[in-house]
Amino acid sequence: MSTRKKIALIGAGNIGGELANLAAQKELGDVVLFDIPAKTDFAKGKALDLEQNGAVLGYDVAITGTSDWKDCAGADVIVVTAGVPRKPGQSRDDLVAINLPIIRAVADGAKEHCPNAFVIVISNPLDAMVYEFQRRTGFPKEKVVGMAGVLDSARFSLFLARETGMNIKDVRAMVLGGHGDDMVPVLSATTVNGVPVSEFISKERLDAIIARTRVGGGEIVKLMGTSAYYAPASAAIAMAESYLFDQKRLLPTAAYLDGQYGYKDIYIGVPVVIGGKGVEKIIELKLTAEEQEMLKKSAASVQGIVDVVKKSV
Repeated sequence: MSTRKKIALIGAGNIGGELANLAAQKELGDVVLFDIPAKTDFAKGKALDLEQNGAVLGYDVAITGTSDWKDCAGADVIVVTAGVPRKPGQSRDDLVAINLPIIRAVADGAKEHCPNAFVIVISNPLDAMVYEFQRRTGFPKEKVVGMAGVLDSARFSLFLARETGMNIKDVRAMVLGGHGDDMVPVLSATTVNGVPVSEFISKERLDAIIARTRVGGGEIVKLMGTSAYYAPASAAIAMAESYLFDQKRLLPTAAYLDGQYGYKDIYIGVPVVIGGKGVEKIIELKLTAEEQEMLKKSAASVQGIVDVVKKSV
């Protein structure tokens, strides 16, 4: 007899709540909303609200609010959102000192209670946090990834669709590199239903759209006073679905590189195939000289933050 999957969401804030909502509506499995002891009642209240929502919408999953790692035991998927979200004027790098102890505590809990989980890290600064999570747990590298590229590509796709007037369903965008101002748009892999986007948009406008995409998260922080949560949650759920159902989707993901693209011992955004074994393949795109230079700059930026993390071990 088959059993339900379990999805553990670490952090019951804005992203955690939307993750729980999506996971429940899609009936991916039973959901655990985990937060710190001071927020236990908050997590329980959000879980109860979402369960009652199921009575309206017709989904049937158990949703638990907790601050006890034992409730997460045996989770098939963990999505880590724990940490302090960005505030106006903050960069992702500013969050290193604040969020590093948090990601380490989460890693310790996951290692003890969920050793076989597929882990998706959303916490910022993303590339450094996913690196530290994997380093501290020792989990298989193909089972620990960061959510960044799906979100960045979605932002890029939206802006391109609005500019061209084309249907968003036909826009396919690809970005590489770190989650931040140094992300690398791969225009040769960015199309409108197979037609290069450069056929529809001038270089000047493309450059402006790329610039906006790079600061897409900061734009929302400035407007809302906190980080985005609807699109990041949807992006993580797409990754979780691909793992749970062995969909083998090709998604831009912060993955561990061991020589691919010329980089080693670093997590950075690249296109990967996510299936039932986790990251099953890393796709190496043929980059132009300009794209290679941008990726080099992005990797150096990520490495700089990772070096800070390593020094504080």
